[in-house]
Amino acid sequence: MTAGRTLWAVSDLHVAARGNRELVDRYVRPTAPGDWLIVVGDVAERPGDVAAALEELRRRFATVIWVPGNHELFARADDPTRGRRRYDHLVDLCRGLGVLTPEDPYPSFAGHTVAPLFTLYDHSWRPAGSPPGATAAEAVAAAVDRGVMFTDEVAIAPYVDVPAWCADRVRTTVGRLAAVAGPSSPPTVLVNHWPLVRETTRRLAVPEVALWSGTEHTQEWARRFRAAVVVHGHLHIPVETVVDGVPHVEVSLGYPREQARSLAPRIAAGLWPYPVLRETGR
Repeated sequence: MTAGRTLWAVSDLHVAARGNRELVDRYVRPTAPGDWLIVVGDVAERPGDVAAALEELRRRFATVIWVPGNHELFARADDPTRGRRRYDHLVDLCRGLGVLTPEDPYPSFAGHTVAPLFTLYDHSWRPAGSPPGATAAEAVAAAVDRGVMFTDEVAIAPYVDVPAWCADRVRTTVGRLAAVAGPSSPPTVLVNHWPLVRETTRRLAVPEVALWSGTEHTQEWARRFRAAVVVHGHLHIPVETVVDGVPHVEVSLGYPREQARSLAPRIAAGLWPYPVLRETGR
């Protein structure tokens, strides 16, 4: 019997960080012909770096699927593309490389529908102690007053209304998922940079980070859309969180200080890159 294909997943490669590009080059490689790879956002900040990294991975894997993270959306006032136009530009770059995106038809692997998503966040995951009835802007302002602020507030938010964009993405995505996740449909693999359930943020050392980490509107998606597994990144806490019987797995590489705690054991156990699905060989 020959080895079957594997659907692998990685996230938060941050290839501009010291040593990360070398780790990607060494470890993110197929183990059998026909292997697929999901790249779950935060490849890099500059579109050229994102394209270069994905182009190299596309050479190695039969199929590469990319979803954006917040870092791909970072921009400066003098950048030619910002906000929604930055995302559209990245999708065009991926299509030129033959890399699948959330804007393409959902592919099938090993009897599962693989659904790359892009939902953003809307500040609805409020930290404990937030004032009842506070608006999203007030919740963010309170976090900033406590000394917590994501770079998103200066590199994404000035160029687009992120909660409104999140609402648009949620509305569109629900329609697409409903079309492929009926009672007799194959199970799904839901892939999103931001976690889909609030429970994944319980391990955060800084609870306010949850404000920039997801939306309450995706909480039931795994059950509603028949997910066998949910794959995410963003938090740099590479663990599995089971909610309603569905594993939500973070597959991040992260920064060197984080790798020192978790990367070597995951590599030794064959869990990074993360094997999402395996086909039986013939």
